[in-house]
Amino acid sequence: MGIYLDNAATSYPKPPEVYEAVYKAMKEIGANPGRGGHKLSLLASRIVFECREEIASFFNIPDSKNIVFTSNATEALNLAIKGILKKNDKVITSTIEHNSVIRPLTKLEKELNIKITFIQSDNRGSINPDNILPYLDDNIKLIVLTHSSNVIGNIVPIEEIFYHCKKKGIITLLDAAQTAGLIPIDVQKMNIDLLACPGHKSLLGPQGTGFLYIRSGLELDTLKEGGTGTESSSIIQPLELPERFESGTLNMPGIAGLLAGIRFIKKTGIENIRNHEIKLMQKLIEGLKNTKNLKLYGSLVPEKMTSTLSFNLLNLDCSEVGFILDEVYNIYTRVGLHCAPLAHKTIGTFPSGTVRVSPGYFNNEGDIDEFLKAIKEISERH
Repeated sequence: MGIYLDNAATSYPKPPEVYEAVYKAMKEIGANPGRGGHKLSLLASRIVFECREEIASFFNIPDSKNIVFTSNATEALNLAIKGILKKNDKVITSTIEHNSVIRPLTKLEKELNIKITFIQSDNRGSINPDNILPYLDDNIKLIVLTHSSNVIGNIVPIEEIFYHCKKKGIITLLDAAQTAGLIPIDVQKMNIDLLACPGHKSLLGPQGTGFLYIRSGLELDTLKEGGTGTESSSIIQPLELPERFESGTLNMPGIAGLLAGIRFIKKTGIENIRNHEIKLMQKLIEGLKNTKNLKLYGSLVPEKMTSTLSFNLLNLDCSEVGFILDEVYNIYTRVGLHCAPLAHKTIGTFPSGTVRVSPGYFNNEGDIDEFLKAIKEISERH
């Protein structure tokens, strides 16, 4: 099969329980949740309800009704950003954000004249909370930040930043695409008003799953309207959560798999998963530091990173490195700009990008040894 080291894009393989849950949901249930009163529909609804409850418990969300299922973190971010911001509003973000944040903001900048303030990170991609404080005032509507860069893995001190934002009455939106399931997140302790998460990364669920948490009291415009299985006599979109934002058929098999993924994390222990990945990162960083003609990016401190690392061989384009790893060694990484061009401009790797390697819980030290051996051989041959 080869060695899969692209978990920052999507985790693979999944726990066996995830595959089993998806298969069972499709083969034994198959019905639409919330769209019928028969037994199979009720079973499907039960799966969706249980997943909502598990997510609420996992992220310390007071009411599971405030969890809206989406197809991925990108949809969740679009729903949050476009649902909150109005004409001439002011928003703060950073230069290490993913395009799932930057592109919706840029669209609204053109269409609604919103004002965007970009907080500049240093050339290693780190954000100092002190650099944000001068920009916080009562006129800011929203701050949206990634919890961790998908390019270099640095963890942003969200709790400290959002604490100061809440004192100013600024709505806080966290992009937890790279951290949900790997780094503990408590929406109450961390003052998170809106939390956007994918199901298919460190939460170990299937692709096509995700969710947005919306704090009680926040009013968002809808991103889409349609059938919700409730208030079908009305031609007006219902106001109640979560139905207000869940028009159309939910991905019930995917949600079943996400439920199994979260339960696997709880059973295994998020600390155990994190510690395993830190050990892999320590080995990976030390090995790459000893490779000739290679440049590493980011803090290079595993305890302050997710399991994501970018590098370049100085004598070879990153796309060529990725191709050789794939074709010759059956090692699967990611190359290019990783949908985060501003982050690459910040660390000096635009427009070519980097090789990104991201081990996951199901990798082992032998995988890292094979990867390091391959990189050493590629470096010496070129």
